[in-house]
Amino acid sequence: MQVALVGITGYAGMVLYQLLQKHSGVTKINLYDHKLTAPSELNQVVPIFRGDQTEVLPYDDDAIIQNNDAVFFATSAGVTSKIAPKYMAAHFPVIDLSGDMRLASEAQYTKWYHKPAAPAKFLRQTHYGLADFESAKGQTYIANPGCYATATLLGLAPLVQNDLIEPDSIIVDAKSGTTGAGKTPHAITHFTQVDENLQIYKPNQHQHIPEIMQELQSWNDQVPAIQFMTTLVPINRGIMSTIYAKVKAGVNEDRLTSAFKETYTNKHFVQYTGTQLPDIKQVVGTNNCNVGFVYNLVTHTITVASVIDNLLKGAAGQAVQNFNQLFNYKETEAWTYKRSCLNQRRSIGCK
Repeated sequence: MQVALVGITGYAGMVLYQLLQKHSGVTKINLYDHKLTAPSELNQVVPIFRGDQTEVLPYDDDAIIQNNDAVFFATSAGVTSKIAPKYMAAHFPVIDLSGDMRLASEAQYTKWYHKPAAPAKFLRQTHYGLADFESAKGQTYIANPGCYATATLLGLAPLVQNDLIEPDSIIVDAKSGTTGAGKTPHAITHFTQVDENLQIYKPNQHQHIPEIMQELQSWNDQVPAIQFMTTLVPINRGIMSTIYAKVKAGVNEDRLTSAFKETYTNKHFVQYTGTQLPDIKQVVGTNNCNVGFVYNLVTHTITVASVIDNLLKGAAGQAVQNFNQLFNYKETEAWTYKRSCLNQRRSIGCK
């Protein structure tokens, strides 16, 4: 089948292009870019793809619908909120890596993203594609979850779904590498600012908070809010979400362990590591989420560590999971690449 990719110039778009090249069901990838007014070779648009003369076309939604079987949007916030209705009206399969269609409320989107929202009737038609829990099969418009949201929700799912923690006690301390901030330069991502430094940013204001809450409340409507903080760390890629919560009376460590084992026994891309808390290097270059926890008997507090590669499990990798579910491919299809390639420091553009 032929697929379209819009947004090849961003980090997630670059990695998604690499994955789709390795997918046995994808016969052709048609690239489109909003900034172009005439066709251009990929190696001219994204120099890191040296030697790749694949044509990148100016964005044209009619051409995408006519010449492809599905489209991936790896675009910035504010793009798909304007164009999603046309694809929905055509019942054309879309996997959207941006945050534009994740929230069911116009007001929530405007509050957190500071941009005009898509009409509510279209927001309500989207599928939130947390692929390890919400199958995209039978859906049309899939909103791929955010990277912080993916790591945090996978860390919390066994606890919230099984009602094992006090619902008002959730505290999340999440840390991300610099690719999570996107490709556009910012003051906090300059090398001299990032190197040998930790920087808290968007305290209580990160745009992934409402989608985390939306999913948590779909699992357990007793969760009123979470305390969520984000820190930029001096690494290229990876997220660690460290989660603290008070355990409910009568819940012991064995019950907590059982919940994690039962939840993740049959999840190919989630590995439960027990009390050996995972680190980011274990997952960089993979579509895995590694999750472990320790329990403090004195304070009755559970500490969960959840780690992912923000460009794979937190973006392109989960998008391919959703694609596989949508079109009935094997769950692990496209994961036949050499791990060492996507795990290199100069991984973006590795072929």
